[in-house]
Amino acid sequence: MTRPQAPLTVASSSIAREAAARLIDAARAACDDIGIHATIAVTDAAGHLKALDRSDSAAFLTVDVAVDKAWTAASFGLGTHVWRDIVQDPAVAQLAHRPRLVAVGGGCPIVHEGRVVGGIGISGGNALQDQQAAEIALKTLGFEVATA
Repeated sequence: MTRPQAPLTVASSSIAREAAARLIDAARAACDDIGIHATIAVTDAAGHLKALDRSDSAAFLTVDVAVDKAWTAASFGLGTHVWRDIVQDPAVAQLAHRPRLVAVGGGCPIVHEGRVVGGIGISGGNALQDQQAAEIALKTLGFEVATA
C-alpha cells in the first residue's frame, strides 16, 4: 500500500496590518476608559511585531513588556495570565526562564475563526487592568477571546 504524498507546505493566517492598527486604536480607547497610560503591542502569528503604540507618559520598560506579552500570547495561543499557573507546575517550571516569556496578565492571543493570528500585549496598568484592556479591544474588533 502506497502512502499518500504529504504536503510540502501548510497555509497559515496572520493578522493584517490594518486590523493590527485598528486593534491598537481599540486598545488605546480601552486603556483611556480604564485610566491607564500604557504601551500596546500587536504581533503576527509568528510573534513578530506588527504594530506598537506607547502613551507619552508610559514608562519606557512598558515597551519591552508589552511586546513580550504579545509574543508569549501568540506562542501557544494562551493568555499570559494562564502562563502564571503553568509555570507553577514543576514539570514545566523551566519555561519560566525563557527570556521573553511573560507570566503576568495583559497578553492575549488574537484568535480569528479558531486560529491564532497574532498576539496583543498591554503594559502600563496592573495585570488585571492590562488584561481587561486587551480583552475589550479584541471584543471590539470581533476577535475571539480565549477563555483558558
